[in-house]
Amino acid sequence: VLRRSMIWHTPAGKRLRFTSERMVSFTERHVAVMTFEVELLDQAAPISIASLILNRQDGEDEYHVSGQSMGEGLDPRQANAFERRVLEPQHRRFDANDERVELGYRCAESGMTIAVVADHLFDTANDSHVEHHVDEDLAKVTYRIDAQPGVPIRLTKLVSYHTSRGVPVPELIDRCRHTLDRAKAHGEVRLLADQADWLADFWDRSDVEVTGQPEIQQAIRWNLFQVAQASIRAEGFGIAAKGVSGSGYSGHYFWDTEIYMMPFLTYTNPGVARNALRFRYSLLPAARRRAREVAVGGALFPWRTINGEEASAYYAAGTAQYHIDADVSYALSQYLAATNDADLLRTEGVDILVETARMWLDLGFWRAEEDGIFHIHGVTGPDEYTTVVNDNLFTNVMAKFNLERAATAVAELRERDPEAWDQLVSRLGLDDEEIESWRKAARDMAIPFDEHMGIHPQDQHFLEREVWDLERTPVAHRPLLLHYHPLVIYRLQVIKQTDVVLAMFLQGDQFSGEQKRANFEYYDPITTGDSSLSEVMQSIVAAEVGYRDLAYRYFHGALFVDLADRHYNAADGVHVASAGGVWSVVVFGFGGFRDHGGTFSFDPRLPAAWDEFSYRLTLRGTRVRVTVTQTDVTFTIESEEPDVTGAPWDQVVHVRGEKVVLDPERPITVALADQGLVLEGSPPPVPGRRRADGTIISAGVPGTWAPRTGPFANDWPHA
Repeated sequence: VLRRSMIWHTPAGKRLRFTSERMVSFTERHVAVMTFEVELLDQAAPISIASLILNRQDGEDEYHVSGQSMGEGLDPRQANAFERRVLEPQHRRFDANDERVELGYRCAESGMTIAVVADHLFDTANDSHVEHHVDEDLAKVTYRIDAQPGVPIRLTKLVSYHTSRGVPVPELIDRCRHTLDRAKAHGEVRLLADQADWLADFWDRSDVEVTGQPEIQQAIRWNLFQVAQASIRAEGFGIAAKGVSGSGYSGHYFWDTEIYMMPFLTYTNPGVARNALRFRYSLLPAARRRAREVAVGGALFPWRTINGEEASAYYAAGTAQYHIDADVSYALSQYLAATNDADLLRTEGVDILVETARMWLDLGFWRAEEDGIFHIHGVTGPDEYTTVVNDNLFTNVMAKFNLERAATAVAELRERDPEAWDQLVSRLGLDDEEIESWRKAARDMAIPFDEHMGIHPQDQHFLEREVWDLERTPVAHRPLLLHYHPLVIYRLQVIKQTDVVLAMFLQGDQFSGEQKRANFEYYDPITTGDSSLSEVMQSIVAAEVGYRDLAYRYFHGALFVDLADRHYNAADGVHVASAGGVWSVVVFGFGGFRDHGGTFSFDPRLPAAWDEFSYRLTLRGTRVRVTVTQTDVTFTIESEEPDVTGAPWDQVVHVRGEKVVLDPERPITVALADQGLVLEGSPPPVPGRRRADGTIISAGVPGTWAPRTGPFANDWPHA
């Protein structure tokens, strides 16, 4: 519930107290309730209160101001502008009996429909009268009051909204009316109580508590609430990059969901995670069609979409991100390991794993002259400042995982559920030869490594480029994507968001500790942070390899991306993926939690400024509270829920390699000798390092040609 209260001194010297509440219900999917109270404190005055339903896409009210929030300007992160109507008017009505206003529309392109109905409950002892106005894009109820001091005015507005892929608007209007009638019968008090009960359960599952850090505590909870708003009621739809908080990216969703939001949902609200995965499964037919379009087998999920079809207008930094298939498979596998949801694997999940494995096998190839190494060419990794490359490390590492996981999943299905196996073979035409080819491709996968420099190159030719000198780049020319043509950026070593570093987190058991540190120290100095997705992963890996202070700085930056509007685009909506990533930093970074193949391990890295923090994990139906201090880690089983469809959990975890058996009857505390290796400062700069061929890496800044609203902004699809 959003509550606001203020006392306003008018230019004429009068004083008024305003109090408002607004709630969009989690329990009543189609209901919102708003109250507005006004009271004059010293002198009488006339007051007007206007209540509106406004079609903001096509219509304007008298308060309209052109600006960033309406998607104007040349910034690829904002919504597209439209040259004609988007919502076609289908219904408008005012009912004087209960001061009810109604609007209904049909989407011009998709045919989807929407209806909104609002009731008004007006209460005051002051003299008043009501007026109304309804047109195609605006329904307005105005109350005019001869207000006396000390006599309150209260307006309650109940709103119902229904949408559909094709149900006619009159039917949706009827649904809205029935919803409002039911909500009015329940009453505002019950609606608020139901909301409080629902959120109490959410925080029991999801809360992160940081002792003695009120500012940090508040900001963490704000970020987690943003993820909840974006995902909890997204049933049957994707989780948009801006959630429901703004029009940025036009409501589209990306790989952000699987990599940055799904971990939070999987380990705290697995039912919501299941819905998100089932939504991806519903897009599998479109993904199969997309694979045919780019001449590969299996299925290729769209990098950017809202309806299952690829919506990226710029293939180099969009569609070429084939890693989306592995990201979806990774999120699915993480969910299955955390829940043992055998039913989802059997009915839908295995199809995703099989079809994505087929895509990788067809996209890649073996080179006989290189002793049978499996290569993947012509792809873009997470770093959109380096595009269409050969053997991108992130892509190959994740494709390897995808292929291995698909082979393991079908083998497990054959052994444990022969009937489901027979159905899979019949449904997808699977055979043993194909499964073995996945295993071989995974074994032979090209994983670039430079022995001389001791690091994994981001791609086959990445280290041949010179370095962009970020320290000498004017702050006014950041982010780079708004000031430099893509072809300028592609010439140099410069990273928009973590690539190799992200791979080391997601597939941490595939890299040694020495490799992780060497890779982080090379790539971190050339990472711009131009993407809101970057700092959370930089923080997690910085904490793991020992840069404790740097990890905390990155965490603090991610924590306040929206609260401090650090990317200057909060008006376009919350960065929901970054908000989900905040949870990952606390749990995976500072909490040291890892889940590789269903083995749950902990190696905490508590920030120096914190004395204690705790978080919750739901592991195969058991909710565990993990509390970390500077000297120990404690595991408390808070609840055991009978919602696991697979094998039960043995309640075993590992702390720094040591096996720990949890006890439902009492907390288990494990002593920590330290918080891991501590490295001071930041990694040294890259320029000056010598390549294997003897050449020395140099750095420079290309010339600057465009102001912030220059011609290159529209060349970029995502930020």
